[in-house]
Amino acid sequence: MIFNKTKLDGLYIIDPEAKNDERGYFSRVFCKNEFAKNGLDFNIVQVSRSLTKKKGTIRGLHFQKEPNTEDKIIGCIKGKIFDVAVDLRQDSPTFGQWVSQELSQENQRMFLIPKGYAHGFQTLADGCEMLYFMTEYYCSECTGGVLWNDPFLKITWPLKNPILSEKDKNWLLIK
Repeated sequence: MIFNKTKLDGLYIIDPEAKNDERGYFSRVFCKNEFAKNGLDFNIVQVSRSLTKKKGTIRGLHFQKEPNTEDKIIGCIKGKIFDVAVDLRQDSPTFGQWVSQELSQENQRMFLIPKGYAHGFQTLADGCEMLYFMTEYYCSECTGGVLWNDPFLKITWPLKNPILSEKDKNWLLIK
């Protein structure tokens, strides 16, 4: 596993190190020892999977509030997405900044998103399946969000006229 730091503190892109042969490949998607070598303490308590049927759908920008803040690893196991993490830590010098990454079944990249960040993605293909590894249990009362097109953030989503849930259409602005 190759851990690539981003411009935002604690946010990593993780590239697999696949072992390829005539049968296909084998790669790790998680190894506690590899995380520890990179100074990361990541204790998985929940793994979830999602399917998003239509290209152009945006899910997010979501986060979990206290006491259920979480670190998470996101991977796209089928299809292709434009994935975004936004720094929402009020005391951070990079508050409001974001990093995006294309995740796909081809590149097998994963996004490590720490506590204090919102996460969202837009599907770039039909039938996208995502895998989430989380360090905290989901709590519906602790769910929070930021409006996907908040003018403060200036996120440049790749596809216009996204498909959105009612919940994602109605999150508040940061300011």
